[in-house]
Amino acid sequence: MQVTEPRARASVHRHRGTRAVQRMVEYAPSTGGLALWVRHQDVDAGEAEVRVAANDGATIFYGPGFEDLSLSVQTGIVAHQVLHVALRHPQRMQELRRLLGDVDAELYNLCADAIVNSALSHLNWLSLPDGSVLLEDLLHTSLKRAEAPDKALLEWDLERLYRAIDDRGKQERGGLGGKGRRRGGSGTREDKMTPKGTERRPTEEGVARRLEDGPRAARARHIAGAILRDLLPAADAEHPEAEAEQARDWRERITRAHAGDGVHSMLRALLADIPKVRTPWEQLLRTHLARGLSMQPELSWSRPSRSYIANRGRVGAGRGVGRSATGGGGGGMRMPWEPGRASSRAVARLAVLVDISGSVEDGLMHRFAAELEAISRRLEARVLVIAGDDRVRDVRLFEPGRSNLRDLAFEGGGGTDFTPLLLEAERHAPDMAVFLTDLDGRVQHCPRFPVLWAVPAEAEHMTQPFGRKLVLE
Repeated sequence: MQVTEPRARASVHRHRGTRAVQRMVEYAPSTGGLALWVRHQDVDAGEAEVRVAANDGATIFYGPGFEDLSLSVQTGIVAHQVLHVALRHPQRMQELRRLLGDVDAELYNLCADAIVNSALSHLNWLSLPDGSVLLEDLLHTSLKRAEAPDKALLEWDLERLYRAIDDRGKQERGGLGGKGRRRGGSGTREDKMTPKGTERRPTEEGVARRLEDGPRAARARHIAGAILRDLLPAADAEHPEAEAEQARDWRERITRAHAGDGVHSMLRALLADIPKVRTPWEQLLRTHLARGLSMQPELSWSRPSRSYIANRGRVGAGRGVGRSATGGGGGGMRMPWEPGRASSRAVARLAVLVDISGSVEDGLMHRFAAELEAISRRLEARVLVIAGDDRVRDVRLFEPGRSNLRDLAFEGGGGTDFTPLLLEAERHAPDMAVFLTDLDGRVQHCPRFPVLWAVPAEAEHMTQPFGRKLVLE
């Protein structure tokens, strides 16, 4: 869906939504004033596929059908579009597509609409269009969860809601090479795998192969009815480097506006869906591993320090601590022996522990493996890979710069016990370990080396038994 460049207007300050914006500012000056940070643009019939209203994350486009609505409904639609822009929904769809490879635009739009509609549904000075889906109704119908609106808005963000509802064409997933079976399964059925050497690519709208809906997605589409898609491709999709700054700006605007309006706020609650500014997990992983695997120099009594050598072990007369044994003249006093520093180890050792019980998706596995390869090569670290579920299934050792983790394929299934893998790693005395898992398992041993638990976004709420947790989004 593309929006073409419109013809010049009589005034850039007037558009079809002007009266609705004025009404928003009248009833909720701060949160309604968020509309003043957004560009507004009218489009004529035939210029774009916008019948009523839509947005691309930066501009709200008004179609000819917008003028046929009552002022109350117009206000509800403009407020709806403003929250889409403020919450960065089009940009976040691009990011989610980059991470997952395939995002159903209709389901995503439905989830975004449900959150926005519930945030606005308490207001009596605007009206939502007939058939608008609320978050609490979507949760009850699709996920069979009964939650009050305020509680749901404080708990569900858009990415989590979409992942929970999108069960299209679910396939069994497994280890680094894509093999493996579902947790708790008998392990008698092979996975449907993507051919080796290929990977899922982000797909453009209308190009992605339509996957068969699971029960949750089917129930969601049923409640949605003939919902109008109002999320266009993100306007600034070609400049992802600016997204963090934009998200930070909008987060501050929403927070301040909500506090400024108080009980008159346009938002029912300060949403869990407020744009989050997060450091990419790849950068965090590099930082953690660089600290854990860097060569830490220690005192070495077998070599003198550079300052001692430069001074030839002497200082000027009257400044030394002790005289030389020979009492030789002209050389000054002899300094005490000053040890130098030397690396405590020849090669850093990294243990990569992989839970192959079907807890991590293939795409995330490959991104994680590629990042580890680059880090180990940069730090010249020896990599020990230990794969298992309720016991150790495979152990492989790679010399510095020679690991190829993406081509590894492991067979697994059943439950998960972290203890055997940690004990096996401890036998090799690594400097640090990274454990790729969903944290759904038991552990009865705490090793002497630091452990970084790398978990998918679905396991963000899980608590690690020790060490630090890194969420892979």
